[in-house]
Amino acid sequence: MRARRHSSQANDIAPEPRNRLLATRILAPADAVDRQRVTVNLAESPLAWLAQRGMVSPQQFVASERLRRDFMMAGQAPRVTMRWDPAPTSSSGPQSIDPSTAQISARQRFDAAALAVGPGLTDVLWRVICLGEGLETAEKALGWPSRAGKLVLKLALDRLVAHYGGH
Repeated sequence: MRARRHSSQANDIAPEPRNRLLATRILAPADAVDRQRVTVNLAESPLAWLAQRGMVSPQQFVASERLRRDFMMAGQAPRVTMRWDPAPTSSSGPQSIDPSTAQISARQRFDAAALAVGPGLTDVLWRVICLGEGLETAEKALGWPSRAGKLVLKLALDRLVAHYGGH
């Protein structure tokens, strides 16, 4: 009986394939420590969860990933620990990208997207896409009624898709 219980606990802990949506991401130069490409589980984000269940369109999901990438590249995400990387130095190669220039460009793209989406709709995008909050948490934080978040999120995503030109 003990062996059975242990076996069922092991099955509870093992990740299920349907909860994994692996993709490769390229890190911003400022964030690359020992590698530039990393594998991430897109199913960890609330929007990936919705996309996997057909609740948002592929275009909406791609647009959300663009917005999240710019948010992260702009350095707007809260840091959990202190950064210990050395101070930036100038380099003489044409392939080198100044992290501050990339960061400024990402911030400009993020601000343009937020402006295109408009006030009132940007809040839900920021909470769900950029911060990774679930819809219920975002609804409570924004003072919305239950189940209103999905509708407002889809409207905001439609505007985001239009801003990015439908792709």
